[in-house]
Amino acid sequence: MAESVIERAYDGCGRCLVGVRRLSQMSAATTSPGRQQDDVLAAVKAAGGHVMAWADDWEVSGATDPMTRPKLGPWLRGERGPYDGIAGAAVDRLGRNLVDCLNTGYMMRDSGLLLLTYGHDGPWDLHDVNDENRFTMEAWGAQMELRAIQRRNRDATIKARAAGRVKGKPSYGYHFVRLVPTGAVDHVALHPHAAGVIREVARRLLSDPDNITPSSEAARLTRAGELSPSDHRAVVYGRPPTGAPWRSSGLRDILTSEAALGYLMHGGRPVVGDDGRPVRVAEPLWDRATHEMLKRVIRQRGEAHPRGDRTSSRPYLLTGLAFCGQCHSRLRVNAAPSQGRGKRYLCDARVLGLPGAKNCRPAPSFFIHDLDARMESWFLAQYGSGMVMETVYDPGDGIAERIAEVEAARQRLRADREAGLYDAPDDAQWFRSRYADMGRDLVKLRLEPVRPAGMVTRPTGQTVADRWAAAPDVQARKEILRDFGLRVTIWPANSAVRWFPGVVHGPVQQKL
Repeated sequence: MAESVIERAYDGCGRCLVGVRRLSQMSAATTSPGRQQDDVLAAVKAAGGHVMAWADDWEVSGATDPMTRPKLGPWLRGERGPYDGIAGAAVDRLGRNLVDCLNTGYMMRDSGLLLLTYGHDGPWDLHDVNDENRFTMEAWGAQMELRAIQRRNRDATIKARAAGRVKGKPSYGYHFVRLVPTGAVDHVALHPHAAGVIREVARRLLSDPDNITPSSEAARLTRAGELSPSDHRAVVYGRPPTGAPWRSSGLRDILTSEAALGYLMHGGRPVVGDDGRPVRVAEPLWDRATHEMLKRVIRQRGEAHPRGDRTSSRPYLLTGLAFCGQCHSRLRVNAAPSQGRGKRYLCDARVLGLPGAKNCRPAPSFFIHDLDARMESWFLAQYGSGMVMETVYDPGDGIAERIAEVEAARQRLRADREAGLYDAPDDAQWFRSRYADMGRDLVKLRLEPVRPAGMVTRPTGQTVADRWAAAPDVQARKEILRDFGLRVTIWPANSAVRWFPGVVHGPVQQKL
């Protein structure tokens, strides 16, 4: 009953307050949100006000400026409508940076807004010297606590790195294994589901780099309902997912990071052990040869398409695969349904003034559901009984991978030396010894016979019709058509040939 009075919508009473809660890390066992809420409500009740809204910033560091926080920031910047002030459980819930806290407090004071925290008698009055000094001291204490936390974290990171132990968050595809739920990490292992997801992305990208891109894969994973890396991590640690989509940039980072090789990472680079080689803490998602091929494919894709690597993800079977028979331009989908029969594929090259399309009249068009259905029937009749072959990356016999691992480790040492490391006499001797050991290993490895890595094609035991029926969406079926190099050409309704299926390097020998 009391809470229903204290929490109600904005009513212009002059004490309509925004409740402020913040927590750096959330877990299923965390009770701080509830305790903070009780403290805020108690402070608001004592001041004779009520909470009109909550600005809950979970998983937000105290070092973040309150003006830029996801939930509190819009209120402070005046983007969420009228309010009379804010109320927090303590000054450190506003932030743990002295300057940011003072700036927020003075902004509230100069704007005539109230500032309440639990444990302080009534609103803060920063015009009063005593209140100003106390607020400053509490903000300073919060900053000192933040600095102590940061120092402890740095020391723990250094010790963990020196001992070859992980610290922080696992890379996507991995998870930390603890022998007891709240104990220390015992070891790192491949996550049964996430590892399969990212391995399938790598396989698809390597098998068809011209059509499969990080962007199209991110869209596919989002459509399939696969949890994004942030949501996957949230669920692993007992928090609800937010519904965040996959991003192509994040997917590229996962695919090209050496964390996928099972290395202990720090600052985006593998940690080097006493032998001068990267410290491996888990089974790799793929080998070094596959890692280098992924980097090469993604880099070449970026160079070939500097404006981005997006492919069409619209829910139509033939977008990107349908062309005009008169001017050979790619067809587009019209913006609005026509004659009550739905949307059409149409050629608008002449309207857009494209070269070679000035005589494209009448411009051909075809109702989407009709053309998609005809193409599906024709395709399954022609290829449905055929065996599906898959193209996968074969890393070879492992010799090339071992050579690549040693070369990468030696290159890493050389780069560190050029950056000024290992200049001290004892460090220089260690560098020469490890560098020479790697050189001898390379000589031995290069004398062994090598079965080179490459792409291989193998049967899957599945027919084309089976794969078509199992496809989860239109985009998956479009990929099947692309695998066969198929496209369709259309002409105006008065033409002798209305539509014509073909392949990129020559027409299929059948006209309809």
